[in-house]
Amino acid sequence: MVVFPNIKINLGLNVLSKRPDGYHNLQSIFYPVQWCDILEIVKSDEFLFKVSGLEIPGKPEENLVIKAYKLLQKEFDLPPVAIYLHKVIPTGAGLGAGSSDATFTLSLLNKLFDLKLTDEALLNYAAMLGSDCPFFVYNSPCLVTGRGENVQKITLNLSGYWIKLVHTGLEISTREAFQGIQPNNNASDLISAINKDPKLYKNCFKNDFELYLMANYPVLNQLKTELQKEGAFYVSMSGSGSAFYGLFEKKPTNTGIGKFEFITKLHS
Repeated sequence: MVVFPNIKINLGLNVLSKRPDGYHNLQSIFYPVQWCDILEIVKSDEFLFKVSGLEIPGKPEENLVIKAYKLLQKEFDLPPVAIYLHKVIPTGAGLGAGSSDATFTLSLLNKLFDLKLTDEALLNYAAMLGSDCPFFVYNSPCLVTGRGENVQKITLNLSGYWIKLVHTGLEISTREAFQGIQPNNNASDLISAINKDPKLYKNCFKNDFELYLMANYPVLNQLKTELQKEGAFYVSMSGSGSAFYGLFEKKPTNTGIGKFEFITKLHS
C-alpha cells in the first residue's frame, strides 16, 4: 500500500505559556498543502526500513515512522512489515513532514491489518509520537491548541490561491526555536480572522517565532522580502521555521531564492 504524506502550513502561531510537562501551549491554524513524501508499507517476513531521496538526520531507529510502527506493533502484536520512505520534503523546515510521515504510517497500518481504529484512537496514538502528528489524522483545515494534541476541524477554503514555499536548507530544531521565545499568553481570535478576506491576513496573523529567528538568521529576512516583492499578499514562516511561504492570486515563478521551492494551487 502506498500513500503520499503531505505538509502543513501555519496561519498564525501564538506561543501562549510554558506547561508543567515542559511543552508549550500553542494556538494556530493548520492548513494542508500537497507537497508530499512517498510512503509504502507491505507485509514482510522480516522488518525492513529503507529511505531514499533527501537525507534524514539522526539514527534510523529514532525516525518517527519506525516509532509509529513499534507503537502499534506493541499494542496489536503486528507481524513484520517492509517500509519504504522516499523523502521529498526537507526536514527542519517547520512543515510537519516527519509528523506527517508518522501519522500516515499509523493510518496505513490501520488499513493494512484492519485494526478498525477510529479517528479518536488514531489521534491518541498520534499525540504519543509528536505535537504536530494529530493534525494529520484529519488532514484538513484545523484550529490547533494545547501542545498540538487538541485538533478541531474548521471551515476554511483557500482553493484558487497559489502558494509558493521556499527553504534555504537551513535546519532549525524545535529546541533552538523555543529558546528565543517568551510566552505571552496573547491568544487571538483566529476563527474570526480566517473569515476575513485572505488579502487582510497580514493584519490578522503573526508567527511568534519569526522575529527571533530572523534576527539570528538574516537569510530568512531575504526570503520574506523576496516573496513580498514577487507579489504575495500574505507571507509567513511556517511552524518554528525555517521555511517561508507566500500566498498569491496568480501563479508565481520559480526564482531560485531557496534551495527548495514548491509552487502549487491550493485546494479546499
